[in-house]
Amino acid sequence: MNNEQISARLAQFRPPHWAQDPVSAGFVRAIGMERDELVIRLVLPFADLAVAESLKTLDLELCQLSGARAVRWQLALDVATLARANEAQGVAGVRNIIAVSSGKGGVGKSTTAVNLALALKRQGARVGILDADVYGPSIPLMLGVADARPESDDGKTMSPIEAYGLKANSIGFLVGADDATIWRGPMASKALAQILRETRWGELDYLVVDLPPGTGDIQITIAQQVPTTGALVVTTPQNVALADAVKGISMFRKVNIPVLGVIENMSYHQCSQCGHQEALFGEGGGLRVSVEHQVPLLGQLPLDVNICRHMDNGTPTVEALPEGHITKAYLDIAARVAAGLYFTGTPIPTSLYTRSV
Repeated sequence: MNNEQISARLAQFRPPHWAQDPVSAGFVRAIGMERDELVIRLVLPFADLAVAESLKTLDLELCQLSGARAVRWQLALDVATLARANEAQGVAGVRNIIAVSSGKGGVGKSTTAVNLALALKRQGARVGILDADVYGPSIPLMLGVADARPESDDGKTMSPIEAYGLKANSIGFLVGADDATIWRGPMASKALAQILRETRWGELDYLVVDLPPGTGDIQITIAQQVPTTGALVVTTPQNVALADAVKGISMFRKVNIPVLGVIENMSYHQCSQCGHQEALFGEGGGLRVSVEHQVPLLGQLPLDVNICRHMDNGTPTVEALPEGHITKAYLDIAARVAAGLYFTGTPIPTSLYTRSV
């Protein structure tokens, strides 16, 4: 067996959302033969289990190069802890924080945050979600745990609520439905900081933070207080939404938070009867923002009545239709987010352990 030839072939493999091939990036940890199988071990520093399907396309060629009967891929995750914006103090046990924002309300930001968190979990990560939308907390309802309340056994910290394998917390678990809406900005920011720091998140690879819509004082304060690794901006193709999305990108850049990309929601409507697609709110807007402001367009999601029904029923689409085309879109976005976060970030030393999957 010629390991150099095998390594050279692996070096030619690079998924579109990866900035490097697995050899150059140092993901390939071992190549060897066990009986008549070629065994290749890869350790990924970001969540992207779906890449296993792409790797299998190399099997025939690698068998020919090695003389093996089959290829056995050993894929493991060792999610890197990346440098946080503004050198902010991290949250115990949380390796990376991804902020999900929108310049205006009504564009599907919270729906995107929940399904993104679940998609990252499907990609192999340990994930939590923090509902930072103190004026309109919707995560409890979307996860089907609106009546849950965090428990505290020491009077100082609290356990997160668990739903669909996510660890979640929200002001909606702690106060009445109408109470938070009358808080002033400093009070809301202080409450959020307490929830973030006083929740026992355990070991998380990613904490998704659903920010309140807008780009005002409270959003800037939250963005500065939360030790964010990177941020996403959710928009629709409408011109008014795109203008606000640009403001969101500008806000994050001013507080030195890397913008991982833009997600275009409600890009098109697909008829459930004939499959015809129609751009109800215009088209090409997300791509235009992406090009003009040099941020990736991470994905385009349809306007689909099932997404709304799933969230209202407390069963997010990624869970309700695990093999559906919308779930696949969320999984693709999650892979791009995780890879983009790693390749644009700076790993920092931490005590990690590798989890085989």
